[in-house]
Amino acid sequence: MSETERHPRPGDSLSVIVPVSERFDDTEALYRQYREALAQVAPEALFVYVLDGDFPDVEADLRRLIERGERLRLVRLGRWFGEATAMSVGFRETDSDWLLLLPAYHQVEPASLPLLFDNWQGEDMLVCRRWPRRDSWFNQWQTRLFHRLLHFASGSRTFHDLGCSVRLLSRRVVGEVQIYGDQHRFFPLLAERHGFRIREIDLPQSEEDLYRRLYRPGVYLRRMLDMLSVFFLLKFTKKPLRFFGLIGSGFITFGGVWLAALLAQRAFFGVPLADRPALLVSAFAIVLGVQVFSLGLLGELIIFTHAKDMKEYVIDEIVGGEEASSPEAEKEAVNR
Repeated sequence: MSETERHPRPGDSLSVIVPVSERFDDTEALYRQYREALAQVAPEALFVYVLDGDFPDVEADLRRLIERGERLRLVRLGRWFGEATAMSVGFRETDSDWLLLLPAYHQVEPASLPLLFDNWQGEDMLVCRRWPRRDSWFNQWQTRLFHRLLHFASGSRTFHDLGCSVRLLSRRVVGEVQIYGDQHRFFPLLAERHGFRIREIDLPQSEEDLYRRLYRPGVYLRRMLDMLSVFFLLKFTKKPLRFFGLIGSGFITFGGVWLAALLAQRAFFGVPLADRPALLVSAFAIVLGVQVFSLGLLGELIIFTHAKDMKEYVIDEIVGGEEASSPEAEKEAVNR
């Protein structure tokens, strides 16, 4: 059975999610460009705009479009919650088999969107890379540096432009991968960790996406913390003792070696210990190491307790054999 037979084609049942969180361009003009481009592959696609807070100009434009009969839905959140939350709300507002994430501002040429559908070969998610890049060398340098750090932290070299928000994904990805905070950038990484098939597609960068992106220091710090959070989620979600145990063992080893050296000086060379701060520092390092190590053990106990409720894999296909029985049927068999 071919991939297209096992999974419906993206254009057959598609909803478009457009979260409006921080940036946005001319809403009506961009909507028209998106709609015109997708008319070739998904003419009946439902557009869902999720306003992450109060955006009166955007809301007014969308209300006018709805009044004109456009196939469009507007969802407005009570306050700012972050783009990941806006995306999740958009996912819940639709029941299509496929979802197309688009930004509320120009990133790729809208006319190139059909290439996503033309290049689909049965993957669970297609991620876009803006290529060739037309923006400044500073923007490109930031992107390369970010992804080098990300490749080092995650071990994945699949993605080269996670800053691009254009993504085509299957409904089952949404059902398995949960995101929160600012994790929308790392959504493909988390999906790849679950075993979904993901591929990166090159789309030409929009000529209107050329401004120089220079952020405040706090923004760069938050990006680094987000990357650290994703690193921990990818590597140690079910193995916390490896992370905390490594750090704790380092402190214990450091403190133990230093303390042994101090005791050797006292025993063989008569060096007094009473007035030496090094004794307190080495003892503190050992105690700190034991506490950090204990955090890892506590994490392992929590993971063990909830392991049956944690699912980090997806089944792509089952071939042959008898049909699996339902949980209700199994319970009835046990009760007999």
